[in-house]
Amino acid sequence: MMNADGSDDFLAGMAASSAERARRLRDSISEQELLRKIAATPAPPLIRFDPAGFDLIAEIKTVSPSSGILATGHTDLRTRAEAYVAAGACAVSVLTEPRRFGGCLEHLNQVANAILPHGIPAMAKDFLVDPCQIMAARAAGAGGVLLIVRMMDDERLADMLDCAGRLGMFTLIEAFDAQDLARAHSLLDRVGTTAGTAMVGVNCRDLRTLTIDAGRLETLVDLCPADRLAVAESGMLSAADAGRAARLGYRVGLVGTALMRTEEPGALVQAMLVAGRAQVRRRA
Repeated sequence: MMNADGSDDFLAGMAASSAERARRLRDSISEQELLRKIAATPAPPLIRFDPAGFDLIAEIKTVSPSSGILATGHTDLRTRAEAYVAAGACAVSVLTEPRRFGGCLEHLNQVANAILPHGIPAMAKDFLVDPCQIMAARAAGAGGVLLIVRMMDDERLADMLDCAGRLGMFTLIEAFDAQDLARAHSLLDRVGTTAGTAMVGVNCRDLRTLTIDAGRLETLVDLCPADRLAVAESGMLSAADAGRAARLGYRVGLVGTALMRTEEPGALVQAMLVAGRAQVRRRA
């Protein structure tokens, strides 16, 4: 589902590319074979949140459309993911979109295998439009997936949530505006427990310019479903940014570019968690 004002040209392109990838996936492997691969893959850990009230999903991505190359072929993604986990990340997000983000399922598999012994799940972050893509992510080791509200109608979104739930995966449902959040709220009310562990995220990136609209986090936080963890996405570059998100009421931050740019990602994860949890204590 794309907005009539043309603001979602970027998502439209991603949706078309993803649909073609899904078609090729369905042509190359049957659902039965995917299920056999899933059965042969270790069950991913469940996502767990700290009682301190603020958590971080730390991201692995090699390319950002807005920032360019973030990691070279020499970057050890496994080591970086392990640093995230050692610092306290509750999950590691892995970009698997190949055309604009340089991602692939192999990156996901590497990271999932690296953090599995630590009891932390990997999340496939992509522009998914077909349940077969969720199954492929689970076969590669993912414990969760990102789902973007405006890329699908309600029926397809419900199918995607159902697929993830049946596979024991958590979901991060991404919204960009009030209309997205209203749809997410209505859908989660309708599907109920079949949604499993579902979080709702607000992405503050402007899709027309790919710049950050930091005010979006404040504008939309009160529209997030009260019974779901609210996730602040994009634009968190510092501990102060994490503290601001927590002060607004977000209980999870999704951070990628800032972590990929630093030589000490673990230190930044820890600083963000400290700042966020301090704000939660002040709010209590």
